[in-house]
Amino acid sequence: MKDDVKGLYLAVIASIIVIFVTNLLFPKEQVKPTKPLPQIEETVDTSINEKADTVVFDEAPMEKAEALNQDKRIQIKTPALLGSIRVKGGRFDELYLDKYKQTLASDSEDVELFAPAKTANAYYADFGWISMDKSIRLPGSNTIWNVKGKDLTPETPIVLEWNNGQGIRFIRKISVDENYMFTLEQAVENNSGKQISLYPFGLIKRAYDPKNANRAIIHEGMIGVVDSSLEEIKYKDLEDGEKEEYKTNGGWAGFSDHYWFSAFILDKNSESKVKFSNIGKNSYQVDYVGAEQKIDNGSVGIVDLKMFAGAKEIKLLDQYTKQFDIEKFDLAVDFGWYYFLTKPFFYILDFFYHIIGNMGWAILLFAALLRLVMYPIAGKSFDSMSKMKKLQPKIKELQERYGNDKMKLQQETMLLYRKEKINPAAGCLPMLIQIPVFFSLYKVLNISIEIRHAPFIGWIKDLSAPDPLTISRIIHFPVPGFLDIGVWPIIMGITMYIQQKLNPAPMNKDQARMFMLLPLIFMFMLGHFAAGLVIYWSFSNILSIIQQKAIMRKNGVK
Repeated sequence: MKDDVKGLYLAVIASIIVIFVTNLLFPKEQVKPTKPLPQIEETVDTSINEKADTVVFDEAPMEKAEALNQDKRIQIKTPALLGSIRVKGGRFDELYLDKYKQTLASDSEDVELFAPAKTANAYYADFGWISMDKSIRLPGSNTIWNVKGKDLTPETPIVLEWNNGQGIRFIRKISVDENYMFTLEQAVENNSGKQISLYPFGLIKRAYDPKNANRAIIHEGMIGVVDSSLEEIKYKDLEDGEKEEYKTNGGWAGFSDHYWFSAFILDKNSESKVKFSNIGKNSYQVDYVGAEQKIDNGSVGIVDLKMFAGAKEIKLLDQYTKQFDIEKFDLAVDFGWYYFLTKPFFYILDFFYHIIGNMGWAILLFAALLRLVMYPIAGKSFDSMSKMKKLQPKIKELQERYGNDKMKLQQETMLLYRKEKINPAAGCLPMLIQIPVFFSLYKVLNISIEIRHAPFIGWIKDLSAPDPLTISRIIHFPVPGFLDIGVWPIIMGITMYIQQKLNPAPMNKDQARMFMLLPLIFMFMLGHFAAGLVIYWSFSNILSIIQQKAIMRKNGVK
């Protein structure tokens, strides 16, 4: 070894910082097609946009109440959703998630998902038929449907009918389950006297200012599984007028927010063309065109479509994956690079939560379980570090003897380690294992809606948010934002410092000073992260301190 062996510890910890910051600031880029995929004729493609109103950030957007009162509506009432479907056009443009509030305030409004066109947060879904035969009158955004049924509930589907005056009748049957899955059955009765050719389509359009995009590592933007591959396209990735096109059998496509999600589920038995577009003026669209449906005179053509619009409840997404055979539907949740750890961690935490009834205590129990699983590795590591700490006087003697001959000092130090059967790198192994564990838990605490607004004890009312009891609130004096951290990050910093003091101190003075600063650096770096993550780290440190002190006592180390 050319350098002081303690430099290895510094390198490992520095690597953690580099990997963490890199993962935070520079999320993994998705591979995009190198060439455009073949398209259905442009006349079909273009007509999709003609079906929908323009969505823009107007200087004076329409008030939501005004937009909702313009047209007759069908009410949506389920245990999880409230909202309405506009009869004109049969559009889904009002949807609230009744189980989730926008804030922790007692009078907080429900989370809004869909909103009418030309309002500030326009976000809606349309579906129907398109054709290359321009002589066929098709239902569009201005079609007034004849409604059979009153309210859309899990027990009472509704039926929409419209006759185009050419011997063709269009029928839509809309049903919904108790959660967030809509089933849209479209039928076309052809009595026109000739065969007709139609293509089913669906689109989800929303107004969104990319400046408001979340800079965290959780994907927000257009998303889908097409041709068995996950595609994630951020709003900023597409300039005005740009689009990404794909062909796929099965899969799904839509929009993803931090905790909320909307998507069409595509037919796995036929080919669909999917397009993700920036259609200009802060307006984005995800649409698909299905396979051609040739409907003979005197017959009926039927296609089924499913649409998800709701919260990213992981267990529910897994249930839908099996129930409807939806490919990789759980990837609507951004599990990150460590999917193989992140998802199992969520299920472990969820299992503990249902036993204990509090997610904070579930996190602490998870930390204890993880420490127990890692005990054999950590025990050997702490044993090695304790022996190294016991050798500090002998190493100091070697430094005094060979201080001017670094090569000789290294050789004698390594001989001493071999003689005492100590592996100086053994202390790094738990830290290396901790890196993916830390990132996976960080992801779980950020992606899991089950942790959103989950309280702990005392002042922690939301484990997914930073500790609210900050220095400025305690001393009642303004503190710069980066320095204004909460109590739990300070506790974490203290436990890191104590843990560090139990380890052998680097003989190199520069390294020793760097190590002394690390608890402070981590304390402020993680000070604005989710409180649940900081609580986990603090408790894990406390367990490490107890274990390390027990091993030191066994080895006779002061």
